[in-house]
Amino acid sequence: MESINNLLRQIPKVDELLSHAMLARFDRDVLLTKSVREVLNDLRRNIIDGRVGTIPGHDVLAGEVEAKYFECFNSNLRRVINGTGIILHTNLGRAPLANEALDAMCYAARDYSNLEYCVEKGERSSRHVHVEGLITELTGAEAAMVVNNNAAAVMLALAAVGQKDVIVSRGELVEIGGSFRVPDVMAQSGCRLVEVGTTNKTNIRDYERAVEPGLTGALLRVHASNFAMTGFVAKPELCELAGIAAKYSVPLIEDLGSGCILPLTQYGIYGQPVVADSIKAGVDIVTFSGDKLLGGPQAGIIAGRGEWIAKMKAHPLARAVRIDKLCLAALEATLRLYLDPDTVVESIPVLRMLCMPPEKLLKKAELLKGYLDKYCEVTVITETSLAGGGAMPEEGIATAAVAINMASKGVSVQALERHFRLGPVPIIGRISRDRFILDVRTIDSSDFFDIARRLQEF
Repeated sequence: MESINNLLRQIPKVDELLSHAMLARFDRDVLLTKSVREVLNDLRRNIIDGRVGTIPGHDVLAGEVEAKYFECFNSNLRRVINGTGIILHTNLGRAPLANEALDAMCYAARDYSNLEYCVEKGERSSRHVHVEGLITELTGAEAAMVVNNNAAAVMLALAAVGQKDVIVSRGELVEIGGSFRVPDVMAQSGCRLVEVGTTNKTNIRDYERAVEPGLTGALLRVHASNFAMTGFVAKPELCELAGIAAKYSVPLIEDLGSGCILPLTQYGIYGQPVVADSIKAGVDIVTFSGDKLLGGPQAGIIAGRGEWIAKMKAHPLARAVRIDKLCLAALEATLRLYLDPDTVVESIPVLRMLCMPPEKLLKKAELLKGYLDKYCEVTVITETSLAGGGAMPEEGIATAAVAINMASKGVSVQALERHFRLGPVPIIGRISRDRFILDVRTIDSSDFFDIARRLQEF
């Protein structure tokens, strides 16, 4: 009990913490004082409950006060600077939107719109008309529609098949983020799962032997977008599966996940299936995400044969999973950018980051180093970044980063990471080899000043 009392006596006073250099730049208003009191009260409770055995340093407490203070002004959903190098970082909101998409969202939100109204005919219309033509032009599909995400797109495609058997390879029964599994999605759609082949090898005979006329509703191919199998593996070509589907008059459905519209091989990125190639191979229904390699808002895009798209548009589930007007506006603007293949890579942030060459990244890292090295030891290093979002799971992308080290000033890498993360604009990096790393692939050059200012505040 005596040790608890000693700890309680060591808790700094409110005025003492308010005078800390980290908090001196703020006006001493009611909210700042309230934030200090809340941090100190939390510390007092933790000491009494036995959860704290030492008093944190004033720097740590001031950092907690600053974070709590900014909570009063920021909405829960706020901007962060992504220094992880992971382009499609699911926890950080995946794809940042192009300026054209942002403008389109504001335009659609500011007033009423012709979302489901045909101005020419003066009658009700469909929200799908705003993007269907763009999707078919870019993919070669007969028809298209959009829903709120790709999991919903897969479920709707399966639901349109009806309560029948759907044949899928055992090696494609994947689990995506948040513990959502393909078999569970299939069960919710009302379909019956029929597994064929083995985990590592499935051939075309496995599919054909499993087909039962009248009972089989579809063949399903799932792209392994968030993992990879190598070695003794095999699977049929899409055109082979399309031949079996056509032979028995059932649709071939392909969940492409990441949804690459533009071939990326010219930028040294391989193994990403292109939607148009699947349509050309004879796939009847292709589903893919809007906020992954497409670089748009969260959406589930469905492209394929007109008869199946029509069934999905008329299905009762379509209303439950429909896309909202703001995402639709952003998606339309993003798709329009693909109509100009000469400028699309620079126009869409995801593609620009993904295709940025190593030499340009090194120059960018040197520029950031110039902002920071007046405050501490900063080194430009070569690293490997990832696409993220389940895309390209095994393809590391050569990148450049700055490594920040303040050990000579007695600052631990954990304290440095926390300081950047708890700033007015959270700066998220990673710790590697006892250094704080900021990967410049995912940082816009306009953010360099904010990073430098945050480092200066330490």
